[in-house]
Amino acid sequence: MAEHYIDGPYFEDFHVGQIFAAPAVTVTEGHTAFYQSVTGDRMRLPLDRHLSQAVTGDARSLVHPMMVINLVNGQTTFASQQVKGNLFYRGLLLLAPVFVGDTLTTTTKVVGLKQNKLKAGRDATGMVALEMDTTNQHGVRVMQYWRCPMIPCRDPQADTGRNDSFDWIPERLEDQQLIAAVPRGWNLAAMAPEQYKVPAPALSVGDRVVIGPQDTVTCAPELVRITGNIAFTHTDASRSYLGKRLVYGGHTISITLAQVGRALPNMLGLIGWQGCEHTAPVLEEDIIRTEFTVTSETPLAAGGRLMELHALTFAKRAAADNKNYEESAVLDWRLVVWNL
Repeated sequence: MAEHYIDGPYFEDFHVGQIFAAPAVTVTEGHTAFYQSVTGDRMRLPLDRHLSQAVTGDARSLVHPMMVINLVNGQTTFASQQVKGNLFYRGLLLLAPVFVGDTLTTTTKVVGLKQNKLKAGRDATGMVALEMDTTNQHGVRVMQYWRCPMIPCRDPQADTGRNDSFDWIPERLEDQQLIAAVPRGWNLAAMAPEQYKVPAPALSVGDRVVIGPQDTVTCAPELVRITGNIAFTHTDASRSYLGKRLVYGGHTISITLAQVGRALPNMLGLIGWQGCEHTAPVLEEDIIRTEFTVTSETPLAAGGRLMELHALTFAKRAAADNKNYEESAVLDWRLVVWNL
């Protein structure tokens, strides 16, 4: 009888054009309740089914856009089970809203391979450029983006010669792409922000916002599991280069967006990412804080405005003396939101 060892692909196992599939996922109320319990996000439409129906015209509850992103990210992780870290996300665009009961299907395509330079005392690794495409049960494209995990080589001294250029991956989404992704036909008057006296600053381009409230990261492996993320480093401390489980990057991003929402209480949704870099690791029980700058603003004929934000996220954890905290920058995120 044969013995089979199941493991994720190493850098040598990839080739350009390779496509990975994943189980389709039907989004349920359980997903949305769990996401809310982990992040505490206060975006109004995903929280209020009646308001969501009045605004969108769909009787089903709107799913939080970051919950959608987390589920899609999980579907892409067969290719990146061995991931050491995600070096970048680019061109992420939410093309259609997702409602409870929708089914998401994602394909992941290898579009570039670049081995890192060999260094003495360090095992060989490479960067794998992945292109993701997600549709719903009707074949409507919901989301597309690129990301780049760093993957170890099977042979620690491997020299694959792979040196593809990633320069063709767009650094920015074009304005017309972002505007076209804004949902059409929504009744924004139903939001009636004047009836909800939630204090909110009147923000202008160039304004910097520092979010005072901070959040402790909890339930990190649980968010990984509910989204079908199978990257080893998030659930198995022995596979992490720090000897501790790394918090999934989407968890940090989700907390960041929840904190941004404190300054934008009438945010209608997240439309896209211009880019996203994880600048340092996050561990469970780290304390997260966020600040952001408004970098551009585009009024929309359909109502509201697109706001591009440059968010910086910081994590602090107890120092060796267990009396003080040490803080480091962990996220550099350029996002575009639809706000009233």
